[in-house]
Amino acid sequence: MKTTIVYKREESFEINADFYSVSPKNNPVVVYIHGGGLFWGSREDMKKEQIELYLSAGFNVFSIDYRLAPESKLPDIKSDIADALYWLENEGPKEFDYDPRRIAVIGSSAGAYLALLSGTLMNKPKAIVSFYGYGDITGDWATKPSSHYQSLTAVPKELAKMLVSNKVITVGPIEKRYAIYMYARQQGVWIEEISGLNPRMKKQELSQYCPLHSVSSHFPPTILLHGTMDEDVPYEQSVLMSEALHKAGVENQFITIPNGKHVFDEDWQNPVVKYAFEEVIKFLHKHLG
Repeated sequence: MKTTIVYKREESFEINADFYSVSPKNNPVVVYIHGGGLFWGSREDMKKEQIELYLSAGFNVFSIDYRLAPESKLPDIKSDIADALYWLENEGPKEFDYDPRRIAVIGSSAGAYLALLSGTLMNKPKAIVSFYGYGDITGDWATKPSSHYQSLTAVPKELAKMLVSNKVITVGPIEKRYAIYMYARQQGVWIEEISGLNPRMKKQELSQYCPLHSVSSHFPPTILLHGTMDEDVPYEQSVLMSEALHKAGVENQFITIPNGKHVFDEDWQNPVVKYAFEEVIKFLHKHLG
């Protein structure tokens, strides 16, 4: 059963989330954060098969929207994730029957980056699942032009700017927003667009938005999944994150998808992908009880 709620409301915007309930009471919740380079996407991007998988495993699902760049910047986006968790812990139990002490955060791509970032919040989730996420937005892969995106049709600056709204955006159709991301990756201005900071001049300031540089022994247990042929987010990003977690003594699991590309998890019939999701479910059961 799906219920749409507003978890955050301010004068110029409100942000929605979809709560999918399972029938047993007092069960855990998994928060899903969609990808989209922080420029596009919505809570409805979560695949039906994945929703059903988590529900059948006994988890309630909370799929959220959040403010999108470049209209909003990283501090605002980070605060949305914190507020979604706050709502689940404090307001949600008034409407739904679940255990607010057992919350995990799952994300894919930019959503996985935000999921990892949730591990740096004051109120952290009990576990994190990162599908082809990234922990460092100050590296060359993010701050310099992407050879992959430069091999695609060039997006004129005028078109990219035309697609940017003059108001806060919390839902962004890929058809209308993907060109903003393509332009930013082609020109090497992606991080500046999402943060408002020049990564060459403000690297130290940006590092506070890098989960890789904020790992401590208090970071939640984390499972990382990444394909070795990811053309968007380098496989190395999950390697580095796993190494940092190990060094800090944080329990983590790293699942490599051989020859896997970006959004490998949409290949639902692939036995390797099925195995990966089985491991995710086991991981969640272990840490959410």
